[in-house]
Amino acid sequence: MTIEEKIAGIHDPDLRAEVEAARGGFLFAQIVEHVLHRQRARDAQAALLGEEERRRSGLSRDQRRRDAVRLVIESEPALPSSLQHIHSVLALCGLPYRDPGPVREFSRTYGRNSLSLIAGRIKDPETGAFVAQGLPYGPKARLMLLHLCTEAVRQRSPTVKVAETLSGFMREMGFAVTGGERGTIRQFKEQLNRLAACSMQIGLWDGRDSATTLNVPPFRSLELWRPRAGEGDETAERTVRFDPEFYETLIRHALPVDIRAARAFSGSARKLDLLFWTGYRLRSLQRPLRLTWNNLHAQFGAENASIRSFRQAFKADLTHLREVFPRLPILLDDGGLTLHPADPSTLLVPPRPAAKGTRSRARE
Repeated sequence: MTIEEKIAGIHDPDLRAEVEAARGGFLFAQIVEHVLHRQRARDAQAALLGEEERRRSGLSRDQRRRDAVRLVIESEPALPSSLQHIHSVLALCGLPYRDPGPVREFSRTYGRNSLSLIAGRIKDPETGAFVAQGLPYGPKARLMLLHLCTEAVRQRSPTVKVAETLSGFMREMGFAVTGGERGTIRQFKEQLNRLAACSMQIGLWDGRDSATTLNVPPFRSLELWRPRAGEGDETAERTVRFDPEFYETLIRHALPVDIRAARAFSGSARKLDLLFWTGYRLRSLQRPLRLTWNNLHAQFGAENASIRSFRQAFKADLTHLREVFPRLPILLDDGGLTLHPADPSTLLVPPRPAAKGTRSRARE
């Protein structure tokens, strides 16, 4: 290739300017070769970006959002500031997915163990009367638990003043912070009231002749103050106090959750359950865990009318989880699900290696 042919392959204006500035110089041929190499590298990068843009253009809006979360997580390992926490018990115990209406009791089975929720009452700060609360449900109840557990861990205190931290958390989760009768603040606080009022039990069975029932109340108390005159419910303060025993086990066994992934699934209760459950299992799994479709239906699909409809929905939810975490070690087949042992970094990307001569940072 002649030097003029090489120059013809350089088309970016700034690179052509470099060539012309060097023309007639002693090292002109070497400079042309170097600039041509840079041009080819730029062209290759542009081709990759173009292919990426074409790929993303074929995705739906939600797929593009999950893909963007994947890219961020892969390029920016989770820092302490981007980690939320939830109690390991709550990572295993799924709440109702939809509003159960007037139903006052809910149960779900996972393996040999079961969760039971019974709706309770709270004292109204305006009337002084006990007011029945429904069962907590949906993604907002799960996010509320995630937020409260996170604040308790961060502050190292069983007492959380909700009004001081809720709005910021809602924005991090992608929700507009709105007041009023139908505003998002009221919706989140309604789920808080339901969570604080309900009682929770977990039943453990050895599969033969022994069973244990555990009372695991997350909260010891909920203090409410009525809104100030002329202002809406968004100004009504709430202070939550975790049950002391529950709080102590939370501090010891808090499950880390990448807030970026939680935001990607903030609109789906089952996807949040999958995120929490998989993160918990990967921390301690020593051998493959096998769950049949009946097992999965009991744990993740109690509100689906049939296993057939559940299978379709579950496969879609797992596909979405894999779009964010492509290394997720889960296999689905006609018989059910197999989760293989793997490093928790499949869900929480470890920090970048420390520079030579410095101590490595401990993984969260």
